[in-house]
Amino acid sequence: MDGGICKGVLFVPFLVLLFLLSASPAEAAFDYGEALSKSFLYFEAQRSGHLPYNQRVAWRGHSGLTDGLEQGVDLVGGYYDAGDHVKFGLPMAFTITLLSWSVLEYGDEVAAAGELGHALEAIKWGTDYFIKSHTDPNEFWAEVGEGGTDHDCWQRPEDMTTSRQAYKIDADHPGSEVAAETAAAMAAASVVFKKYNPHYSHLLLHHAQQLFEFADKYRGKYDNSVRVVKSFYPSVSGYLDELLWAALWLFQATGINDYLDYAVDNADKFGGTGWAVSEFSWDIKYAGVQVLASKLLMERGDLQDKYKSKLEQYRSKAEFYLCSCLNKNNNGSNVRRTPGGLLFVRQWNNLQYVSGAAFLLTAFSDYLAKSNQELHCPQGSMGPQEILAFAKFQTDYILGSNPLGLSYLVGFGPKYPKRVHHRAASTISYKEDKSFIGCAQGYDSWFGRQKDNPNVLIGAIVGGPNAKDEFRDKRGNYMQTEACTYNTAPMVGLFAKFNQLEGKKIQGLQPQDFLT
Repeated sequence: MDGGICKGVLFVPFLVLLFLLSASPAEAAFDYGEALSKSFLYFEAQRSGHLPYNQRVAWRGHSGLTDGLEQGVDLVGGYYDAGDHVKFGLPMAFTITLLSWSVLEYGDEVAAAGELGHALEAIKWGTDYFIKSHTDPNEFWAEVGEGGTDHDCWQRPEDMTTSRQAYKIDADHPGSEVAAETAAAMAAASVVFKKYNPHYSHLLLHHAQQLFEFADKYRGKYDNSVRVVKSFYPSVSGYLDELLWAALWLFQATGINDYLDYAVDNADKFGGTGWAVSEFSWDIKYAGVQVLASKLLMERGDLQDKYKSKLEQYRSKAEFYLCSCLNKNNNGSNVRRTPGGLLFVRQWNNLQYVSGAAFLLTAFSDYLAKSNQELHCPQGSMGPQEILAFAKFQTDYILGSNPLGLSYLVGFGPKYPKRVHHRAASTISYKEDKSFIGCAQGYDSWFGRQKDNPNVLIGAIVGGPNAKDEFRDKRGNYMQTEACTYNTAPMVGLFAKFNQLEGKKIQGLQPQDFLT
């Protein structure tokens, strides 16, 4: 099932047809402002370290307060990526890049919803940790904790007894993916903070430039240097996409042509203009690189001709990705969909691919609208409104407009997952009962309970349904019920955008047009 291509389905199941016929546009409307607000609560629930005085998720407590102590470095802070307690550098950095991109595209909309302060706090919680982790120009701490021992325990983060060993990359043990992705995150965040905290913005940019130089000068796969990450976040795509990604973000942050030259000069040999992909994720950044390059092409009329031709090639590959999501490519090279119309890449945490795709589609539709252009696909052109309508369809599916009527955003709507695969949420709050919970005790007393989680992980987007729109709300069903920070990060921009459009009709296709 993984990565399969949808050839088309000749019928629509009765349940899906009934769902479509019964859901008018008015009935399918959601409170996107509420969804946006709840998203930021999830990031607070994922915090590691000493929690601040204004922490709103009260069932969480301080954790990981000795991280880095054994290595003589302060690595307290950052985010847990999912339902466990390892601080994985690559997905954490990707989360911050997408959070920052969301604010850069839709910051005014986030501010209008009254959530800009929380957005900046969410980004800064990550970038503060990256600053700590970058202890030398050519040294970066890429992971704290170890997945094997961590997964053997079902404990609250406040009770952790598992290894908190820290793992670094350096000139002798390179890790270009995590160094470059962190450079991208800090560069994007530096643009965000330029208006609100110029000094901090400058500090982030300084670290971003050093990390990019480190990633490029000492090239190597990070999972060869940090081998304990191989079973959890291995780099399948390699590091060339991250190098291009970081270069483009640094150009956005600085305007220095050297970074654009890097992305243009290496476009072909690094795969930026060669890889036509149908997936955007913490591992594979090519679609993001291509959309970002397209943004430059469409918004920067002052670019020299030597850049424009290569950026056009980037745009061609961006269009392949977007057309594949929109079911407009030839030769079966489209992302398949569930009977209910959800994009489906693979069964493990599929909603990460949906949220990323919906964000790229929405951003690209805005670029097209501003430049008065259309998306040209092998099976026909699409205007910005049609693209936006599809992105909204995917967003609404996540929020509950689906055959099960189930919101995959925890805590949103009348029906959502109650048994999320998450150690802290599924265990009695440390604030309520400080009695120590051991590894085995946690599995026996809390993981195995046939009851709803005692704490609601508000704002989390779980892995989501299978290829048939089916979902089992079971704590042990981690492929569907575990949530990750990079699922929610791109949705911040989408919720802000659609909240701003609330009440305005999107002149796009109808829901039934999005079914295979």
